[in-house]
Amino acid sequence: MLEHLPRWLGALLHDVRAGASKLTIVDPTLGDFAALNLASPAFADGARLPERFTADGTGVSPPLYWTGVPAGTESLALVVEDPDAPAAQPLVHAIVWGMPPSTDQLREGAIQADGDGALDGSDVGRNSYLREGWLPPDPPSGHGEHRYVFQLFALAPGEDLDPTPGRGAVVHAMAGRVLAAGLLTATYSRDEPADIGPVGSAVPA
Repeated sequence: MLEHLPRWLGALLHDVRAGASKLTIVDPTLGDFAALNLASPAFADGARLPERFTADGTGVSPPLYWTGVPAGTESLALVVEDPDAPAAQPLVHAIVWGMPPSTDQLREGAIQADGDGALDGSDVGRNSYLREGWLPPDPPSGHGEHRYVFQLFALAPGEDLDPTPGRGAVVHAMAGRVLAAGLLTATYSRDEPADIGPVGSAVPA
């Protein structure tokens, strides 16, 4: 949708950004936690997101994998946000809630509407457009580079959520339960010179 904004408006809004201080991972209610490793075979941390994962391509979700989930983890949650969106809060691109602790990856295209959830108990939540699934990045032309921040949380036992949760409900349910978290950032922009690489790292065998 934002790709249809005229370039002059994107340039005018260049300095209007939600800010990284509002990302889920820095919410003070989550408490202190250890680090886990979150990566992608499709892009390196801090590198440009390949077009196929955006609104300029097929718009599928990128592949992710992780290691270092600590003992005592009951479930995993993923939140993907754009802190550079021209809005008061980061734009939520994806939520996946309730993944079993044995899960170690999400394959390309895995983040899509699943109604009341999957058989393993996980559930794809609502993005900022109030829809289930992956919201493909579509930054306004002229607005500059946007960061897409993938945040994975290992959670201790606690309350479950109704199907298709939104960001507010997820943050509330995670308060005080985060044992470890991982961070992976991709970038994307429109109508500006940009390097494609480097690609990500291979998924462990």
